[in-house]
Amino acid sequence: MFFQLVKQLAEQEGITEQLKAEDQMEWVRLMNNIRNRAEKIIYNELIYA
Repeated sequence: MFFQLVKQLAEQEGITEQLKAEDQMEWVRLMNNIRNRAEKIIYNELIYA
């Protein structure tokens, strides 16, 4: 569920392998942001609901 959500969020925000090749630090920043958001979404749905 987590990995699927991360993939969906990355696609929605246009984070691509091309960005990873061109600007690795920006890609890492964006992916960390998405992972943190996905983690919070899952916690809210599974644990706190």
